Amino acid sequence: MAVRTSSFVTEIPLITTSKDMAVLAARLEAGRQLYNAVLSEGKSKLQLVRDSELYQQAKSISKTNKKERLVAFQKAREAYRFSDYDLQAFANTTAIASVWIKSHLDANTIQKIATRAFKALDRMAFGKAKKVRFKQKGQFTSLEGKTNKQGIRWTGNAVEWSKLKLPGIITNDPVLLHGLSSKIKYVRLVLRILNQKTYWFAQLVCEGEPYQKPKNIFGDGTVGIDLGVSTIAIVGDEEAIWTPFAVELGSKQKEIRKLQRKMDRQCRANNPDNFNSNGTVKKGSKRWHKSNRYKKTAVKKREIERKQAAHRKSLHGKLVNQTLALGKNIKTEKVSVKAWQKNYGKSIGFKSPASFQSELKRKAESAGGTVLMFSTRKTALSQTCLCGNKQKKSLSQRVHHCSVCNLRMQRDILSAYLSRHVDPKTETLSIQSARDGWLGMEKSLLHGWRNGSNQFPRTKASPKSPAVGGTEEMCSNLIAREESEPFRVNETRVVS
Repeated sequence: MAVRTSSFVTEIPLITTSKDMAVLAARLEAGRQLYNAVLSEGKSKLQLVRDSELYQQAKSISKTNKKERLVAFQKAREAYRFSDYDLQAFANTTAIASVWIKSHLDANTIQKIATRAFKALDRMAFGKAKKVRFKQKGQFTSLEGKTNKQGIRWTGNAVEWSKLKLPGIITNDPVLLHGLSSKIKYVRLVLRILNQKTYWFAQLVCEGEPYQKPKNIFGDGTVGIDLGVSTIAIVGDEEAIWTPFAVELGSKQKEIRKLQRKMDRQCRANNPDNFNSNGTVKKGSKRWHKSNRYKKTAVKKREIERKQAAHRKSLHGKLVNQTLALGKNIKTEKVSVKAWQKNYGKSIGFKSPASFQSELKRKAESAGGTVLMFSTRKTALSQTCLCGNKQKKSLSQRVHHCSVCNLRMQRDILSAYLSRHVDPKTETLSIQSARDGWLGMEKSLLHGWRNGSNQFPRTKASPKSPAVGGTEEMCSNLIAREESEPFRVNETRVVS
């Protein structure tokens, strides 16, 4: 078994002629048809496995006997030849039978396409996906090799693949130069349509660690995060950040909805026989005709969505780097983004907090840090005070004000601070640890509250802007009082 090593991707734009793009388009189509053939074969084999007696016997084994259960499932797979190796063999047989596919794809690329299909089926087999999707024309946009010695490979400053040579655009970007100086494991070719123009990129999967910019140096401290639907609070050892989540992301939803309505009108005009008299779609199989104007409208909508997604990814990356600069040991509540979608569907789809969480986890673990995501039911940080008092709050109540110890703090910032003191073993909040660290942190938390309040709109309808017009003054008074008379949890005094 090959030794696993860390990898990173270096992307290089390629110079392609119209002849090169025609050859690549034909190879993509060959890859798409082969992928669908392998997916169909694998889907049939998986169904045979699930219908077999061996599989039913494996399901009856108790989940506590993990090894025995795993061996039983493996026997069911082997009986019907459902494995990555078997699908690769089927792909090679299919390619040999089809002279057209064999003339466009090499053996390494064929095997990687089969592996790609097997991974999709494996996700469905383990319940991580409900179904697999066959690729329609235009949906298969990448091909990759297995090594940098055969098939698709990077040599010098160009990609070479079966008499095709595509030079790369090399600049003095340190990120690019770092990737080119590293060992290349294999190469992936990616098709992208930007501003209605076709571009090809080479993704070099390199061995080692990615280039780290000097401005993105990661800290070694502990960071507590409270992620909300529209805000995020980040508390490190010496700094607190409270800011709207992806506030710079400009919404294009009105423009997208306008194009969607236009596409619907065009679709109904082109396919009048597919709709009932009341406007609903007829049941059963139908053929849909798409006019050139419909296709142009769809391309325009897709371009707007692509730009919005790219901007969102950039903002997520910037916030992740800002978080990891405070520390790479992350502690945060395990919030259910799916539950948020029921009440805040548009906002969640627009800002995508789950993507931010996954990117933060990936980068933190890649930098050698840790990510602890604990249950909200065990800790109830938004209801807990430093004195141990618990009190339920409505979502509109954005300022924590304890009636027992008179502590006043922005709700999200206090939750982020408390998350830093959650025990990773028991996943419970240590009140005493939070009290011990409070005296050195209160001033930083108040500064974060005051700086963050300036980023929110000054409207009475804003649920995230506490004490509209007076937040900055309130924080200034609390900071001044903290400097003259430090707050202690076991004392009772008015701080506002």
